[in-house]
Amino acid sequence: MAKYAIIGGSGITRMDGLEIIRREVLHTPFGEPSAPLTHGTFHGLELLFLPRHGAAHTLPPHRVNYRANLWALRQVGVEMIVAIAAVGSLNPRISPGSISIPDQIIDYTYSRAQTFFEENLQHVTHIDFTYPYCEALRQALLRAAAESGIEATGTATYGATQGPRLETKAEIDRMGRDGCDLVGMTGMPEAALARELDLCYACCAVVANWAAGRGDGLISMEEIEGHLKDGMHKVYKILSKLFISV
Repeated sequence: MAKYAIIGGSGITRMDGLEIIRREVLHTPFGEPSAPLTHGTFHGLELLFLPRHGAAHTLPPHRVNYRANLWALRQVGVEMIVAIAAVGSLNPRISPGSISIPDQIIDYTYSRAQTFFEENLQHVTHIDFTYPYCEALRQALLRAAAESGIEATGTATYGATQGPRLETKAEIDRMGRDGCDLVGMTGMPEAALARELDLCYACCAVVANWAAGRGDGLISMEEIEGHLKDGMHKVYKILSKLFISV
């Protein structure tokens, strides 16, 4: 049974040494996951993959069924999750094409199903979310990056926005005043739901662009795609080192 899972884009299964075994369709009390779970082995280690935006990348961030995704992974025995996310940078020290392993979150999303604890409760449940990511996994990712010769930012606050549109300059300025270093659209409620299920969860963020007003001119998809391509090569190296060492 695979204890480790990766949530990310459909291209994440391109790691050298990864063998895809099968795909599994699951049903949950919260609806259907984004896609069938992909089972594979990496140098003898069983891994699971789930494309957050669907097999054909057609689910926008606010329409992802985060509850079904996390429930399905827990249902098949997953204990540890690395979430791959494309983000923009507000911090001049975190440039496009680089990797960040954030340690904090500010949630700006709305109208998303935020919790498993809302129906047929015996009592009200509150999770401790002081430190939203699994510190052991964060440190393991940072060690894997260092051992791969890749510089990764280990202290950063991820601001989760609603999407699917990009932010205005004024919104980014506000987020900067709030203390955000990164901006993305999928970090919440994914992290909180993982904590509710007692799953060890950390984010490996690929910086795809400067946030609105922080770069030169407007944000282009060509720019984002170019930085994502460079950044994902680094992610593959980090994940390879991480999973070889566990």
